[in-house]
Amino acid sequence: MADGYALALQAALVTALKADAGVAALVSTRVYDQPPQSATRPYIRIGGIEPRPLRTDGKSAANLTFGIEAHSRPVTSGRVEATRCAEAIVAALNEAALAVTGYDTVQVHWQTQTVDQDSDGQSYTAIVAFTALLDG
Repeated sequence: MADGYALALQAALVTALKADAGVAALVSTRVYDQPPQSATRPYIRIGGIEPRPLRTDGKSAANLTFGIEAHSRPVTSGRVEATRCAEAIVAALNEAALAVTGYDTVQVHWQTQTVDQDSDGQSYTAIVAFTALLDG
């Protein structure tokens, strides 16, 4: 059985982010669904993915909202590093023709981003929000 919209999109996001030179320059291959406990920072984590079904001409489609997180804790400026990661994520995914197994990617659009200091007072997390339209 093929993966549903959310899992298929998640796999495509990991592949696209790991393959992007701008992202790799900042995080290497540290792009995770669930990072290991001792993950080296900075790293990227695939956040929540929320599919909403659409019906078009008898076919199935879905509009998905999703977030990508960048986690940073450098010696000097975590906000700067987290923001640079967020900008690389946007450059890699906005308007991207993602190869989503089992689906056609109609569009991927960047919606917004935030960068906030974590409760530990040392780390920063950037969250970049997108929407995607997938045709089944």
